[in-house]
Amino acid sequence: MNALFHRKTVSLEALHPDQRLKPTLSWWHLIPLGVGAIVGTGIYTLIGVGANLAGPGVLLSFLIAGAVCACAALAYAEVATMIPVSGSAYTYSYVVLGEIVAWIVGWSLILEYSLVVSAVAVGWSGYAVGFLNAVGVHLPQALSVGLYAGGLVNFPAVAVIAVVAGLLMLGTRESATINAVLVAVKIIALGLFVAVAGPRFNAANFHPFMPYGFVGHDVAGTSHGVMAAAAIIFFAFYGFDALSTAAEETRNPGRDLPIGIIGSMLACTAIYVTVAAVAVGAMPFGRFANSPEPLALILRNLGQGWTAIAIGAAAVIALPTVILAFLYGQSRIFFVMARDGLLPASLAKVNPRTGTPIRMTLATAVVVAILAGLAPLDQIASLANAGTLAAFTAVSACLLVLRRRSPDQPRIYRTPLAWIVGPLAIAGCLYLFWSLPLKTRLFFAAWNLIGLVCYFLWRSRRTEAAPS
Repeated sequence: MNALFHRKTVSLEALHPDQRLKPTLSWWHLIPLGVGAIVGTGIYTLIGVGANLAGPGVLLSFLIAGAVCACAALAYAEVATMIPVSGSAYTYSYVVLGEIVAWIVGWSLILEYSLVVSAVAVGWSGYAVGFLNAVGVHLPQALSVGLYAGGLVNFPAVAVIAVVAGLLMLGTRESATINAVLVAVKIIALGLFVAVAGPRFNAANFHPFMPYGFVGHDVAGTSHGVMAAAAIIFFAFYGFDALSTAAEETRNPGRDLPIGIIGSMLACTAIYVTVAAVAVGAMPFGRFANSPEPLALILRNLGQGWTAIAIGAAAVIALPTVILAFLYGQSRIFFVMARDGLLPASLAKVNPRTGTPIRMTLATAVVVAILAGLAPLDQIASLANAGTLAAFTAVSACLLVLRRRSPDQPRIYRTPLAWIVGPLAIAGCLYLFWSLPLKTRLFFAAWNLIGLVCYFLWRSRRTEAAPS
């Protein structure tokens, strides 16, 4: 039993050189990485989904989801600077709470990152196929959607994952620099939407503000209400988690990680609320609710067809930043789990020239490409939210445990009002988890039962292989 709650001791100096990641990033790499991960399919598609569930109250849904994530981000900022190594919530849980909790968190993050990367790749494929059709290039259905939708394989989704994985294998700083350029394109496109649609703002579109109420409740088989929308919209905010996986590759983690995590969260919350307010003000929510491209739809209805095309083109160009951030984070979490002996150790090697874990990046890309090319992600993507909520809860608990266990340990960044922020983050995450559909919660429980079986099988194998 004690072995299950064994806590890891962090010592980068004790690692073999081919298992150390190369520190090449600064805060100005991290903020675009966070914004690139957070501002993606959420603002381009989830604003329509959220409006369908909450009406104009979707603004409140964005604020609530953002507030919960902000509390979690403050917890991440302190814990990440105290444990400045790669692995994110998995590593923090291993150091503070023990191996079995770390495995559950790592297993949950595997679910989160795999589904996010695959789902965003499929979403990007939809934009790319539509854009190609508009310019006269038509892909056959067999190569544009997976088996679940009547095709053979979603080739554009597989291709974009391959390109992003190749970029990551070239080097972390190089990929982060390209990411920053693409993020700028994305922000300019959203600014264009606000500039064009803003003058058509009509306050009457906000009445009634909460047509489905505040608390989630069933309407025609689907949970509606501000909190139901917040539980889904949460997907749009949690990309900052990928930033904490960059701790080991950051030159000055004590300074740069808090700036990157908190800075990206503040910027993205402001962007989301502004764009959502302009969207609802420009058009009654019922006309764009559940649209796969709500911003472009609003612009076309305002007679701004060319602006709508520009927004779509920006999505095609810039959405791969989300894939890059999450594929980066997933490969680093897998890498650290392998380095800790919870996954095959052969994967825990970095390339001596680029300082990146090429084997693990390639293995991760293959897994998510198969998911993106073949799986019916629209039916399972909400599981990513459950995995993230588990990770956020664990990191917030780590913050409180460290404050109690090691109150005098030096803290480069201290979370303000930690005994208020930490419990608020935990309570908010648990409430959002309970607001997820029942099917999602049951699938998440089943996923973790499978994970525990894998853990005990792997642990017994390690015990048998250990010298007596």
